[in-house]
Amino acid sequence: MNLFDVYPLNDIEIVKASGSTVWDASGQEYLDLYGGHAVISIGHTHPHYVKRVTDQLNKVGFYSNSVKIPLQTALADKLGQVSGKTDYQLFLCNSGAEANENALKLASFYNGRKKVIAFKGAFHGRTSLAVSATDNPKIIAPVNETDHIVFLPHNDVEALEEAFSNYGNEIAAVIIEGIQGVGGIKEASVPFLQKIRSLCDAYNAVYIADSVQCGYGRTGLFYSHDVAGVNADVYTMAKGMGNGFPVAGISIAPKFKPWHGMLGTTFGGNHLACAAALAVLEVMEQDGLMKNAEEVGAYLISELKKIEAIKEVRGRGLMIGIDLPEELGHVKKELLFKHHIFTGEAKPNVIRLLPALNLTKEQADQFLDKFKTILRG
Repeated sequence: MNLFDVYPLNDIEIVKASGSTVWDASGQEYLDLYGGHAVISIGHTHPHYVKRVTDQLNKVGFYSNSVKIPLQTALADKLGQVSGKTDYQLFLCNSGAEANENALKLASFYNGRKKVIAFKGAFHGRTSLAVSATDNPKIIAPVNETDHIVFLPHNDVEALEEAFSNYGNEIAAVIIEGIQGVGGIKEASVPFLQKIRSLCDAYNAVYIADSVQCGYGRTGLFYSHDVAGVNADVYTMAKGMGNGFPVAGISIAPKFKPWHGMLGTTFGGNHLACAAALAVLEVMEQDGLMKNAEEVGAYLISELKKIEAIKEVRGRGLMIGIDLPEELGHVKKELLFKHHIFTGEAKPNVIRLLPALNLTKEQADQFLDKFKTILRG
């Protein structure tokens, strides 16, 4: 049997990893500034994380949600504490797409409506409704097509007001990334997020803050949306939540009342997933990683903005987009294959930096030095 060939692959096999460093099968060392799509939040093979997961595996790895799992309660308590949403409720699942799918379903259950407002450049996942709310027709199969999604221009307050005026009480939810990832590291403005909150309040629609990539402390705030000073009704999270272990969740405001069978999952919230997620939050808290993300990210952004060849530097904390002119489209590949630095990308020519939240200033300088070397030719 062959693998189903849907991923363009770099000819690199990673065999060892520690912190923000990985090694390939030939022993070559790389600086990892991408963390496997913003997944590695506390560094590869962090000792506390490894111990937490290993200890749990030696007790019980899995049982279903038909029994009490105290680790779930411990995770909910710690997540409420670290995020500041202590009165919210937690539903655990497995991936960002599943988190967004459940958030949209929850919204529709809540107000009995069908329309969802999403935005140009959005990426919310590949499951049925999440992919329909994703601004990429190429990955929306015919069976996923629906007229329930209304796409609006990003950060356009007038268009948002007009949509609510036109559709009013048909709108179940507004879903928005605090900072678009696949869309090119484009931040939702404070006035725009505040307007979403006020319109959702006025029309009893649900404000869903997609924090799958931009959340979990990456920007220096636990949820990047919190910069606007208003609460969303539902926060979705996944990538950095388990530091590589598949775990996701939705944080749900008190006004939503659950009933048995409303949402469900087989693997979500299993013993190992909760142990991994608890380890992440414990390390984030003990090591002050949100503050580090804010400070090292601000340093990187400041230094990058001094480089004239860059069209634009976007983002906040350790979620950074470097928008390059077309003639510098080779930079990402050269960083990887010549200077051994992993970065991400967004089309057409945006380099995405999504490193572990404990990235050091020295590692940031290492990247800046190699980046400038390439630009000097």
